[in-house]
Amino acid sequence: MDVTSTLGYQNEEAAGTGIVLTANGEVLTNNHVVEGATSIEATDIGNGKTYKATVVGYDRSQDVAVLQLTGASGLTTADIGDSSTVSVGDAVVGIGNAGGTGGTPSAATGTVTALDQSITASDDSSGSSEQLTGLIQVAADIKSGDSGGSLVNSSGEVIGMDTAASAGYQFEGRSRSGSSGNSNTQGFAIPINQAVSIAKEIESGKGTSDVHIGQTAFLGVSVVSASSQSAQGGNSGNSSGVSGAVIQQVVTNSPAAKAGLVAGDTIVSVNGAPITSADTLTTTMDQHHPGDQLTVVWLDQQGQQHSGTITPVSGPVG
Repeated sequence: MDVTSTLGYQNEEAAGTGIVLTANGEVLTNNHVVEGATSIEATDIGNGKTYKATVVGYDRSQDVAVLQLTGASGLTTADIGDSSTVSVGDAVVGIGNAGGTGGTPSAATGTVTALDQSITASDDSSGSSEQLTGLIQVAADIKSGDSGGSLVNSSGEVIGMDTAASAGYQFEGRSRSGSSGNSNTQGFAIPINQAVSIAKEIESGKGTSDVHIGQTAFLGVSVVSASSQSAQGGNSGNSSGVSGAVIQQVVTNSPAAKAGLVAGDTIVSVNGAPITSADTLTTTMDQHHPGDQLTVVWLDQQGQQHSGTITPVSGPVG
């Protein structure tokens, strides 16, 4: 399943892969494949049809998302295996959409080189990062567009979902690299047992501290951490060195713009939750939904504190 995300606020498109879980179009993929998307389409390789897709939910911390295709039926589903049986030395094939070209799926052969690996995966477009754990490490030529695709064993069973590479490949039009301390080029996959377990949590419709269900709450700002801004020689947004999420850009007519926030302001709390970085703003907003009334506190560039009630709208995928 080829997945194409339109990143409307970045004027970009992102290409990735998905794993078909149900005949009526439930698709498993990486969260970063659809992160920032304002619209999503998916093309089933089996029948050649392209479908509109919506995000059922996602777990940013584990880089897992579940999509639902509109009007899909009779799709061929993946043969899901058991990742607990995987051993170092096993032969594997990474199946995906290498280069984002679509059409016949790409296949990267290789072997499992390590289990239970941890990496810090980063996304240059948003400045966010997360620690991914329990990964399968493989020596296989995983490339741009393969992210979200199947890692299969010699029996053709899906035992993992490709998610990152240690050499800093370009995934979905943005950097998706993992630092593992290994200097060799290696690919990493989320064990399928782990990914399917998260998918079932999402399917239950009950959000948790990690699992977000439904549409993403959108304030209409792009931010960086105050410490990052200072390190780059920029204005931290306040004169007292208070940490927070410094606004780089405010979307015209967005909830933030209507509340009076401007570039250079620093968001320091949302509904009483301290905001100490760009990442904490992201994870805090994951706990909310469009239409929630949020009390946002921010500092202007002179260090003066402001507070207002902001109602987020539906926005790009988290």
